[in-house]
Amino acid sequence: MKSKARKQEDLKVLTEQLQNSSSAMVLSFNKLTVAKDQEFRNELRQTGATYRVVKNTLARLAVEGTPFEEAKEHFKGVTSIATTNDEPVDMSKVISKYVKENKDVFEFKTGVVDGRVIDFSEVETIASLPSKEELIGKLLFLLNAPAQRLATVLNAIPRDLAIVVKQASERTDNLPGETAKADEPKEEKTEAKDESSNEEAKAEEKTSDESVETKEEATETEEKKEGTSEEKSNEQKNEESAEEKTDDSEE
Repeated sequence: MKSKARKQEDLKVLTEQLQNSSSAMVLSFNKLTVAKDQEFRNELRQTGATYRVVKNTLARLAVEGTPFEEAKEHFKGVTSIATTNDEPVDMSKVISKYVKENKDVFEFKTGVVDGRVIDFSEVETIASLPSKEELIGKLLFLLNAPAQRLATVLNAIPRDLAIVVKQASERTDNLPGETAKADEPKEEKTEAKDESSNEEAKAEEKTSDESVETKEEATETEEKKEGTSEEKSNEQKNEESAEEKTDDSEE
């Protein structure tokens, strides 16, 4: 049997536990093994919750003047209290799982969350909510998602460009039609050169013909000049011969 001093110490610890908590779950258990009890306690501890088996008389005194006073009427039989000053989601997940999986061992009596009394159905609803860590992870994902998409797009641009250039090069090398199209400008350029050469040849021929015509005209002119000079010479000779005949007749 605990001494009065020991009971006072237990009351002080429980009172401080409730005063430093925002949520509390009141449970009962039957035929609980040591292994199952240790497993349950460890999972609650991992959520940051505090769990202890209490005496009903001490519990009634500890909740007086606190938000958990409305749970006083449930302090009957075997009683244990799980409390937390953090959000109650993780603690509710553990309690909900053990009560549903071990109905012959654990019994949920009542709960108080932010000053409001709740039943087991509401505990299950809270347990279905995402935990703080999950919410933080989703928030960080939403904050980082635009930057990640931008980085992905920026990284994809040079990669895609290289792929397109490579595909275009392979297509040009492998398809005859594309090669012919690629060569068309060269043929046009060659044809243009041929046309230019033909025009130059025609121009040279025309120049040559003009030169020949000019030479022929000059020859004809010279021949005309020579004919004219010969005629003049013949006329002079005829005149001289006539003069000579005239002189002979006079003599």
